[in-house]
Amino acid sequence: MAARVTLVLGGVRAGKSGYALALLGGGLFVATAEAGDAEMAERIAAHRAERGEAWMTIEEPLDLPAVLRRHGEDSRSMLVDCLTLWLSNLMHRDRDIGEATSALLAALDRRVGETALVSNEVGLGIVPDNALARRFRDAQGTLNRRIAARADHVVFMVAGLPLTLKG
Repeated sequence: MAARVTLVLGGVRAGKSGYALALLGGGLFVATAEAGDAEMAERIAAHRAERGEAWMTIEEPLDLPAVLRRHGEDSRSMLVDCLTLWLSNLMHRDRDIGEATSALLAALDRRVGETALVSNEVGLGIVPDNALARRFRDAQGTLNRRIAARADHVVFMVAGLPLTLKG
C-alpha cells in the first residue's frame, strides 16, 4: 500500500513551503527550480538555508517521476517543491504534460515514505491575455486536480493559514 500523499496548494508567498517543511520535519527535498538568473539563484539559496540540515536536497527540474521511483522504497519523507516550476520546465521543453503527470502519479503510488507536493494555485485571478499564459494556467489546474484526486490530504494555504480541503 502506498504511503500518505499530501498536496499543499496556494498562491505566491502564502506559506506553502514552510507548511510542508514543518509537516514532514525532514527527509528528502526534491527541488524543481532552475537558476536561470541571479534573482532565482538568490531565491534558491534562501530556500536551501530555510530548510537546514534536516533535508537532503535532490535537484531535478524535469524527470520528477524517476526521482520518486529511485526513492520509492525509501521510508524517509519526501517533499517536492514545486509542481508549478516542474510544469513550467516541462512546457519550455515541449514535453508531454499528461504523460509526465501519469508517470508522477504511478510513482507516487509506489512510494513507501510519506510524500508532500507543493503547487501554486494560479487559476484564481483574471484570464491571462496571451495564449501561452492561458495554456499554462489550464495545465496547472489540470495537474493540481489530478494530484489532488490521488492525494490523501490536500491543504490550501491563504495568508499563511492552512485550510484543509481533503483528509
